[in-house]
Amino acid sequence: MLQLKKDDKVMVIGGKDKGKSGKIKRVIHAKERVVVEKLNLVKKHTKPGMDQTQGGIIEKEASIHRSNVMLFCDKCDKPVRCGVRKMGDNRTVRYCKQCEELFDK
Repeated sequence: MLQLKKDDKVMVIGGKDKGKSGKIKRVIHAKERVVVEKLNLVKKHTKPGMDQTQGGIIEKEASIHRSNVMLFCDKCDKPVRCGVRKMGDNRTVRYCKQCEELFDK
């Protein structure tokens, strides 16, 4: 089970952007990867085409493997491990394992 969702705040713990944080834009479940806003930027060279009138170098976000990011807890103010707990009304919620703060309200 992938415990990361769109719009979660995460911190990168490995790779060239280690220590930076941002919001998740997209989750790719099949490959266990996430795309984080304004992180892991790569340059893509494009040719002019029918939909694009001008070619050039475009900077875009590339995906990062889920093992290289951790959920960021606002209460602890640091990246933390996440647990899953069943509530009384039969719904599952994620929580911070250090301060017991719920990520899913």
